[in-house]
Parts: sequence; C-alpha cells; structure tokens
Amino acid sequence: MSMFGTWSLPADGAAKLALALALVVGVLAWRWPSLLLVEGSRRRFLAIASVAAGVLSVAYVSLYLRGGPRIVDATTYWLQGRALSHGDLAWTPLDPTASFRGRFLLYREGSLGGSLGGIFPPGYPLLLAAGFLLGAPMVIGPALAAALVVATYRLALAMCKTGAEDRAISGEDERVARAAALLSVACAALRYHTADTMSHGATALGVAIALEAALRGRATIAWLAVGYVAATRPVSALPIGAVVAALVLRKDRLRSLLGLAPGVLLLLASQRAVTGSWLASSQRMYYALSDGPEGCFRWGFGAGTGCLFEHGDFVRTRLPHGYGIVEALGTTARRLHHHLLDVASFEPLALLVLVPALKKHRAAYAASALVGLHVLAYAPFYFDGDYPGGGARFFADVLPIEHALVAVGVALLARAAKERALHAVLALSLLGFAVHAVHLHRELRDRDGGRPMFEPDVLAQASLKQGLVFVDTDHGFALGHDPARTPADGIVVARRREDDRDRLLFERLDRPPTYWYRLEPSGPVLTPWAPPELGPVLRFEAEAEWPVRSQSGGFAVPAWTHACASGRRALVLTPADGTIPATATFEIPVPEAGTYELSLQVSAGRTPGATTIKEGPARGGLSIAEERIDWVNPETCATVEPRTVTLEPPRVVVTFEATGGPIGLDAVRLRSLGSR
Repeated sequence: MSMFGTWSLPADGAAKLALALALVVGVLAWRWPSLLLVEGSRRRFLAIASVAAGVLSVAYVSLYLRGGPRIVDATTYWLQGRALSHGDLAWTPLDPTASFRGRFLLYREGSLGGSLGGIFPPGYPLLLAAGFLLGAPMVIGPALAAALVVATYRLALAMCKTGAEDRAISGEDERVARAAALLSVACAALRYHTADTMSHGATALGVAIALEAALRGRATIAWLAVGYVAATRPVSALPIGAVVAALVLRKDRLRSLLGLAPGVLLLLASQRAVTGSWLASSQRMYYALSDGPEGCFRWGFGAGTGCLFEHGDFVRTRLPHGYGIVEALGTTARRLHHHLLDVASFEPLALLVLVPALKKHRAAYAASALVGLHVLAYAPFYFDGDYPGGGARFFADVLPIEHALVAVGVALLARAAKERALHAVLALSLLGFAVHAVHLHRELRDRDGGRPMFEPDVLAQASLKQGLVFVDTDHGFALGHDPARTPADGIVVARRREDDRDRLLFERLDRPPTYWYRLEPSGPVLTPWAPPELGPVLRFEAEAEWPVRSQSGGFAVPAWTHACASGRRALVLTPADGTIPATATFEIPVPEAGTYELSLQVSAGRTPGATTIKEGPARGGLSIAEERIDWVNPETCATVEPRTVTLEPPRVVVTFEATGGPIGLDAVRLRSLGSR
C-alpha cells in the first residue's frame, strides 16, 4: 500500500451502498439542498440519524468483525466487562494459576490468595458490564454510536450559538449541527470504534459531552464527563480537563470540581483492586513484570523507552537509540497521516478542521485547542497505536470535536452556498469510504483468521452448557473465560499449556466433560479432549509462567528458540547488563507434599527484538526450596543434572537467574520420590 492508500471501485456490499448514498446526497445537494439539513423536526432528525449510526455499527460487527471482538485489547476489555458484571474489578483464579494468566492480565499474590485483573482502566468495562447484565454486551457499541450522533449535534449547535456574532453562520446553527451529526453517522472510523469493544467510542462521547457542557456553562456536567474520561483513558482526560478548566473554572464554581470524584474514585478503586495500591498504574506494573528493558513502558522520553517484547519490531525499527524529540515528531506525524483518513474517509476533508480557528470563530478556539492539546498529550508515548480499521486510535477520542469543526468550517467558507457545500462534504465522505477507506476495514476483517478467536455459538451448536474448554490463544481465552463460572454451573475456559498443568486443572475440577477449542483454516473446531494422564515425571513449561511474579536487572519473556525445545519456545531471561545478574521469580504447581527429583530443560537464549543488548556466553541459575542449580548456556538444548528437593503444595516459588547474556529455560521436571 502506498502512502496515498488503496483506491478502486467499490470492493464489497458496504462500499457499494456508500457509493449509492454518495450519489443520492450529491443529487440532493443540487436539487433539494434543504432536505437533509432543514426539513423535519429536530427530534425526528436526531432519532433517524442516531438509529442509522447504531444500525451501521451493528452491520460493522457482522460484515467486518464477523460477529465479535477482534484485536487483543478489545478481548481484554470484554473479559474485564464480564468480571465487572459480577462486581469484580479483580478476581481469584483457580490453581494452577498459569492456566488462567497471560497477556494483558496482572497477577498479584496476596494474603488471601492470588488475584488477577485486566490492566485497562474501568470506565469502558463498566459500560460493557451493563451489556453483560442485559445479556447483550455487543449492543453497547451501537448505543454509543447513537449517543455520539446526538452529542456531536449538540456540540456543533453550542459552537454556533457561542459564536453567533459571526455573520457568516448567523442563523445557520441548525444546518451546521445536522451536518456535523451526519458526518458522525458516515464516519467509518467511528463505526469501527462503536463496534469492536474498544474504549475510544466511550471516551469520544465523554469528551464531546464535556466540551459542549463547558461551552454552555454547565460546569458540573462538564466535570462529570471529564471524570468519566479519566476512568476510561486517563491521558485523554488531560487535554479536555485543561479546556474545561479554562472555560468554566471560577472561584464561585470550584465546587463543580466535585464532578470529577465519581470517575476518579472508580479509577483509583480499580487500581487498588488490581495492583494493591491506590496510586499504582496497572499498565505500568504489568509491563514491569512482562517486558523490558526496565521502565520501557512510559509516558516520556529517553533511552530505554519502548518495550522489546510487546512492540519489539517497532522499537527495533523506529527507536534504536531511544525516544527523543525527533522520534516523537515521527510518531506524531505517522498518527496524523492515518488520522487524516479517520475524520471523513477522504484525507483532504480533514483539513477543514483548521478553518474555524483560521477564520477566528470564537467558539472554535476551545475546540481547536482541545484537538491540538490532545495530539500533544500523546506525543510522549512512543508507540504509534495505529492499525487497519481502527486508524490512529489515540486520536479517535476527538473525532466528534473534529466533525463539529468541519461542519462549522464549511459554513464559514461556503457563505451563500452553505447547504450545497455541507451536502458535498458528506457525499465526498461516503465516496471516500466506497473507493478508498473500505480497503483498510477489509484488511481488518481478514486478519487473524478472519473471525473472532472464540465464538459461543460453536459451543451452543454442540449443546455444551457445562464443562471445561481449553483454548490456545490470548484472544480466545479473554473472550471465553468467565471468572465466576465452575464446571458445575457453566463452562470454564482455560489456557491449554500442553504440559501437566492441563491434567492438574482437570483433576482439580473433578474431571468434568472436557473439550479443546482450536482454530483451523476451515474455521473453529470443538472436539472432546482429555489431558494426558500424569506420568512418573511431571513437566511444567517455563514460558507458561509469563508474566513472571517479579523481575529485576533484566526481563523474562516467552521467545522462539531451538527446535529441540518443546514447542520451540522457552522463557528467556535477558540481563540489562552483561556483568550484573538478572533475576525473575515464578511459580510451579506442586500436586502433593513430598520429595522430588528436580531436573531442568534449558536452551540457548535469544533476546526478542533487542538491538541494544549483546548476546554472548552466559550462565544460568535456578533456586528452588533449599537447592541451587547452576549451568552454562548450551549451544542448543540440554538437561541440567537433577537435584533432590522437598516441596509443599499447592505451589513453590522459583528464582531464575541469568548472567552474561540471555538464558532460556524450557521446562521444569519433577519426579516424585515419595509423598509424606
């Protein structure tokens, strides 16, 4: 794909419909320019437009998402929403905990047992929880789509009335507001963000409500909305908070700041439940345990910014020397390049966002400042965050503001031909999707197998209502797992680890009906499956314990290694400095108290995505109970000389060390020498 994207005749049914609508709107622009923007009551217009947006988002779920959440962030929000529907910001996983831990989930040991929680803020999961309670979580996105149309209309109306002294749009407020609302309906990026279970649609609604309320002097409502944004996407709350403060904060209105309290308290309560601390960031704590180098995930600049596991290819290509001003300019430029298409599906139309400020429209100053501050707020974060369909998702939070600015800008430019110009912009937006933007949404549709990685309908078709289902993917686990379920009252979805953890979980749950949900090229397959019987030697894959319980002096992540390693993967521990040992702690299950012969399968380490850490001769070490085992990094794979250890159930903590270079730990093996 070139920098100008892909252009072609309409590639699917949605694109053909958009083309037909573009032609209809184009005809209306010349023959009946008042029909869409003036005719009918305001209530009827908003009802039709908001329902249309909701229906289009439902259609997006079917046509492009193929029925459910697609990207891994969306599936984690789904899991958090399901947990919140039970009243849980965090929950206690079953043993072995590795059957339920993994990407974007933070595990923490506590005095009453371990707790597990998603790393994302709770604002959007709270909405999803309402959907789960209604039995229809996917309806939340379309409901947000409908609300965004109304919020965009009201915002554009407020901007016009605030700037009513401007003769260029005097008396045109209804037309401008309706045009902004219709741009919201036609916006393909918003159709995605109100279809997949991502938080940007909810954030955009909060931002739009906050700005509109501030323009109208409704300080308490504005701060309530800012508080919700803080509980949903904290960085996005900074620019809207600053603009609202500038518009409404007066000495006699300081009490309105109490509107922030519900959202902020929700965020703090979530952080406390997931991290154990009111003020600790769950995302930063997660990356401190799951990635490296130390402090790689941060809002700021400097060497070491950029996580080598989660974003390794990006960091290696874009940030070989860290994240500085030049790199921030590059990241922001790439985001803006993608965002030009997000605004109205045709890049030149996005430039209309600048017109109201250039024309010195008074109300546009606040809206334009908000857009600029929002772009700046994300400049210190290193990762682009762009993907097909989702566009420059960090900037999606201000799309309603930009739609209002575009409508006001067209009215200011067109003067005598405002209605025709507003129709023309809407027609061009629809045409842009039909022949241009649609290709990115089709790319989203076809990625990762072209469908959600867990579909409840597959279980329903098998008449499966109770039992244990193993899955192989992060997406599938987050979509299928319900922390409140047991095999007695529903379906427990767990990660298949391909080691003896699978059998231990099976036994722990009293041998329920068990199945394996896997993805084949032809589609999902659900087959009866029982984990292999426990043998004389128990094998536990080390990489199943990622994210580790703690790490220092380096980082431990699952990585591809030699073919001789099981699954060709190992837990690779990489020191930050070749002279200082890196350590990581994790746990392995212990089925019963007794004496065991402990042996280790180790492999040559490979640092994933690293260019700043040199690989070379390395030594590994492992401490368990009272025993210490040391070895020299093998060229391929090796079994370390066994040791005898005495262990107590349900688990034992292991300390893994690496010095001089990356070390791969493939598996830990335990052979029972007698119980006691």
